[in-house]
Order: sequence, then structure tokens, then C-alpha cells
Amino acid sequence: MSRLYLVPDMQDIERVDALAKRYGCAYEYNEFYVPDVMDDAAEQERIAAHYAKYRDGFAQDTMHGAFLDVTIHSMDRLIREASMLRVRQSMETADRMGVRGVVFHTGRLAGFREPGYLQHWKDVNAAFFRELAAQYPHREIYMENMFDESPDIMAELAEQMRDVANFGICLDYAHAMLTPCPGREWFEALAPYIRHMHINDNDLASDLHHAVGSGRIDWQEFDALARQYRVDATVLVEVRGYEAQKESLEYMRRNGIYPMGKEERNASAV
Repeated sequence: MSRLYLVPDMQDIERVDALAKRYGCAYEYNEFYVPDVMDDAAEQERIAAHYAKYRDGFAQDTMHGAFLDVTIHSMDRLIREASMLRVRQSMETADRMGVRGVVFHTGRLAGFREPGYLQHWKDVNAAFFRELAAQYPHREIYMENMFDESPDIMAELAEQMRDVANFGICLDYAHAMLTPCPGREWFEALAPYIRHMHINDNDLASDLHHAVGSGRIDWQEFDALARQYRVDATVLVEVRGYEAQKESLEYMRRNGIYPMGKEERNASAV
């Protein structure tokens, strides 16, 4: 199984695909969460057919599921039902393509920690994703931190879902670095449940999706924490465009950043 992932670009697929092959990367598709695409079966097939020219099947790949305005724990029945429909559509697309896993966001109100709201969020998400995981046993489901101010609520949900083999956490480390909680707290709380990660760089103030190594995030600390807590996860280098992807992968190889190891770092020095 590939350990590294890239977001493919339909407009620059030849260069991105060559880079992916050089580093042994799989793909995480970002087109299928767009509402207009979700409502157009023919467009979904066109996109999948385009990428299929460069893939020997999609079994190693992942996709980002619906997240725009998705609030499955909403008290409003119409919002809740529409949100659940979008998530189910994402799983149907993933199942049809045969991708390995699908990433969803928590959808929580950032910073709102009223106990009743948090308990409701956990109860609804646990019930819904437990049912979804049973319906799609061959697809992994990852929940990603977005505007979550700390890892504790996600950790509580993940512990509650620990018996669900195809459910886990996607730690977006760049998002985590925009919170008051240090990286160690995120890894300490979530490490047993992390199956997938997203990485990119920023200025520790805004979600910029810059090339890894070009911002203010301490990647040596990230690498040390991932190894200290024995994380066994795939990693999406979630940056925009070929040049940023190439810069990120070269930086990671040069510095042996997780999931790359000493062999990649030594090879870059030859």
C-alpha cells in the first residue's frame, strides 16, 4: 500500500502523474465533494474515466467526501437530512469507484463547547457513521479535524467507535497547528486512532496549503511525534499544483519527514 498521497490535477495530470510514480504516491480525489459534481452522474463518470487512464484501478486511492455546509448533527431536520444524503452520496461514489477510503470533516461549531451540544454531536456521529461503516465494509471512513480547537472531542468519538474496523481519524496537522493546542497534544490524544493524515504548511495563522517546508510549521517536531507515538498512517501532501507538490516531496525526502525514512534521506544525498 502506498504511504504517500497527492491530489491529482486534471489540467496537469501528466506532470503530476510522473511525480506520483517517482515517489510511489497514490491519489486523493478532490472533485467529488463539489455539489454540482455530486448531482451530475455523467460528470462523475467523466472524471473517473479520465483518471482511470493513469491508474491501475483505484483500490489504493482515497477521496474527500462532502463537507461544504454538511452538518449531520443539526437539530434542523431538513439540514440534517440533506447533510446525511450528501455523505451517503460520497460513500456511493467511493464504492462505485472502489477507492480505499473517504475523508469527512467533523462539522462542529468551532469553539462551541456547551456540554449538551458536544454530547449530541458525539451521539449522532457515532450512530450515523457506525451504520455507514457497516453498509460499506470495504471502504474506510476517516474523520478529519477542521476548525476543531482541540482533539479531545474527536478522541472521545474515536474511542467510542474503536470496535468499528473501517473507521478512524484523519489528522490534518496544518489545521491542528492553527489551534492553541501544541502538536504533542494532538498526537497524544489521537495517535491510537489515526489512519490517515493531511499535511501542508502555513504561517500558524491561516490555512494556506503552502508547500511543506515553506512556512512556519516545525516539521522536525511533526516527524518526531509521529514516530514517538508509533503512528501507522497514510499521508496526503495536500498542496495545490505540481510545483508545490514537487517542493514538498523533495523537502520531505531531504529531511526524512514521516512517512519517509532514513533510506529516502540518504538517497537524496547521493
